[in-house]
Amino acid sequence: MLDAAQINALLPQTQCTRCGFPDCASYAQAIVAGEAGINQCPPGGEEGIQRLAQATGLPALPLSVEHGVEGPRFLAVIDEAWCIGCTLCIKACPVDCIIGAAKQMHTVIEDLCTGCELCIPACPVDCISLVPVTDGPPEPTGWAAWSAPLARQAQGRYEFHQLRVEQAKQDSDARLQAKAERKLANLAEESRLTDPAQLDDKRSAIEAALARARARRSTSP
Repeated sequence: MLDAAQINALLPQTQCTRCGFPDCASYAQAIVAGEAGINQCPPGGEEGIQRLAQATGLPALPLSVEHGVEGPRFLAVIDEAWCIGCTLCIKACPVDCIIGAAKQMHTVIEDLCTGCELCIPACPVDCISLVPVTDGPPEPTGWAAWSAPLARQAQGRYEFHQLRVEQAKQDSDARLQAKAERKLANLAEESRLTDPAQLDDKRSAIEAALARARARRSTSP
């Protein structure tokens, strides 16, 4: 059996979560651990199952209907006339292929979209639709509609997305911690409370919150 990184390299990297796991890497880890079958990836389709079967020595199975069907490659398209600029699709995109700002129209960078569909349920005004990338019929499906270079590009962008999101979280936590420390240092001046006992309770609560924050940061990778 290959390790999880080698299995992950065989997956299409759309990060669509249709396999039942948060991303392709998690699905690969589940396959290695014997917690998932090799037939749970609709974007990879039949060819993807054959690749995984050959690599793992596991028997090839039909694609699990519970997880979806093999189909053509799709591209997300935003109807800019209806877009309200809520940024929810930007947050949902695992490869950062949607650009825009709050209360401004958003646009999909076509060459980077994996067709994961995660932006569809995120949109509160249903202004995102999917269109096939290739002309048909018949339209190529699975790996016939995708490619190894596109998969590597998508994997790289997803890994960068994860780093960006984690860094943003760390920066936000650091700002909140600094704000709490400033308030703690000048609690009497910055608080509306005047009763000494209430101030002591407030100080204890802030100190406890800071201690929890420091503990989380010290144990984070």
